[in-house]
Amino acid sequence: MSYLVLARKYRPKDFESIVGQDHVVRALTHALESGRLHHAYLFTGTRGIGKTTLSRILAKSLNCEKGITASPCGTCEACRAIDSDRFVDYVEMDAASNRGIADMLQILEQAVYAPTAARFKVYMIDEVHMLTQQAFNAMLKTLEEPPEYVKFILATTDPQKIPVTVLSRCLQFNLKQMPVPQIVTHLEGILAKEGIACEKTALQLLAKGAHGSMRDALSLTDQAIAYTAGNVTAQAVQDMLGALDQTYLVRLLDCLAARDGAGLLSVADEMAARSLSYNTALQDLGTLLHRIAIIQQVPDYLSEELPDHADLSRFANAFSPEEIQLYYQIAIHGRDELGLAPDEYAGFSMTLLRMLAFLPDDRSVNRPARKTENVRAAVKKTVVASADRTQYATVGDAKTDDMPQPAARTMVNMPRKSAAVAVSAELGRAAGACVAETARPEKEVVTAGGLAKQDTVPAVSQSEKKRSPVWDGDWPTLAAGLPVRGLVQQLAQQTELVRWEEKDGGMLIHLKSPAVTLCAPNYVGKLASVLEEHFGCPVAITTETGKVEATVSRNAARARAERQKQAEEAMKNDPYIRNLTDVFGGHIVEGSIKPL
Repeated sequence: MSYLVLARKYRPKDFESIVGQDHVVRALTHALESGRLHHAYLFTGTRGIGKTTLSRILAKSLNCEKGITASPCGTCEACRAIDSDRFVDYVEMDAASNRGIADMLQILEQAVYAPTAARFKVYMIDEVHMLTQQAFNAMLKTLEEPPEYVKFILATTDPQKIPVTVLSRCLQFNLKQMPVPQIVTHLEGILAKEGIACEKTALQLLAKGAHGSMRDALSLTDQAIAYTAGNVTAQAVQDMLGALDQTYLVRLLDCLAARDGAGLLSVADEMAARSLSYNTALQDLGTLLHRIAIIQQVPDYLSEELPDHADLSRFANAFSPEEIQLYYQIAIHGRDELGLAPDEYAGFSMTLLRMLAFLPDDRSVNRPARKTENVRAAVKKTVVASADRTQYATVGDAKTDDMPQPAARTMVNMPRKSAAVAVSAELGRAAGACVAETARPEKEVVTAGGLAKQDTVPAVSQSEKKRSPVWDGDWPTLAAGLPVRGLVQQLAQQTELVRWEEKDGGMLIHLKSPAVTLCAPNYVGKLASVLEEHFGCPVAITTETGKVEATVSRNAARARAERQKQAEEAMKNDPYIRNLTDVFGGHIVEGSIKPL
């Protein structure tokens, strides 16, 4: 007896055997049970997901000898004939090879005759989008009002190419691609029936390679059985598919965590020696990073039974969520840029080096960068000293006091409390949040030789802490330099200072805004917090709305307009330009002059 491939041998014979299309099965079952039968059905979806199978089951349900039913017997003459594709009243037409008006007219001429040995005459037109416009036009009238004993079933992988006049005459069902877990479960059952040993990892590789098509998955399984001589192992399937071994990706992330650039390039060289696809490698790396991000944010979402769950958990602790998101973006953009690189090796290795280049300075292979200890270490590395070398500033565990000039990395003339602003601007909000947490009784003094511990620190009186700063009231200049972003930045740069005053050791600032939306309490509160850090004293902000003039945005616009005017005047008065316009009758194109 000749061998029957798995895709044909295990083709579903009833609705209960259909995998992954529950929404379509439910609708058809209810329609058959209630007797609400439409005259035309349209099944859409990618290849190998059950369009033809559903049409055959529907044809059996309509013509089963026990009556119209959602559970055809499968044993009567009509059911067996439809399964073997020899039922005279069930016609399957391939529109890819019979697409002309003559082919369609032949079907329509036969449709007027009653069925020979069945309850309904069923016409199944596969890849219906391949029909010509004339063929579509010819079938419209019959499709809208066919004889009561005729049913049309249309199937297509590209419904966008079907005329809307045809779509409006059909009940449309969109079949879904098969998810990997469902394909794996189905393959496990089939191989168990066949008595073939397999590894679950191998089935996962086959399911991924099928790209949502159950028929492709069964065809790949047939190939794997032949390739492995009846023992479907993960290593053999990887070799058969040319898939990337997951260990390469794990080694890449280990090297990245260890900041081992030589190791990254060594893995890339090994992949080149085995002629592995760098495009596939970046695709799989993006998938791996996606799973790591899921474990970081939703730890219980992925099953612990996954073969690589231990590595995923390890990397989730080794990298911060921000790093994983950054590496994911680098991986997917690197994949898009492979075609632009001098060669695929250069594009792949440059993507890896880009990931290495964006590692923060305080990254540790043994702990995430978001830990408080790492931020403290970064704060210690940031030295802020006053210009007169007599001020004293404490930021976390680091402080400066009479620091010799060569040891200062950044010289800023600012009040004591504003030292925190410089650190926050460099390290971000995370460092700023840790500043208050890391204050200790024992302080450290920055000297030219490094950090030295000191048991006591000079006392700062309460009156000195609340001393109001000296400010000339130049709000545009101040607002332009504040470390703010987003709508808080817009609030600062689009408002005009109405008045300000010193009050109870602090400041009261009244601003005028052109839009009431900028004056939301949370934006005003954030701006006040930044100003408190800048001035070193409490700051209260009140607002009003109205027309503004002296703002950062208005000043910048006026400056741009002035530069544009000067550039235009310079061009118009240029002797060479004037000579060209006079001799050749030319003119300067409006809007073409841009200031440098």
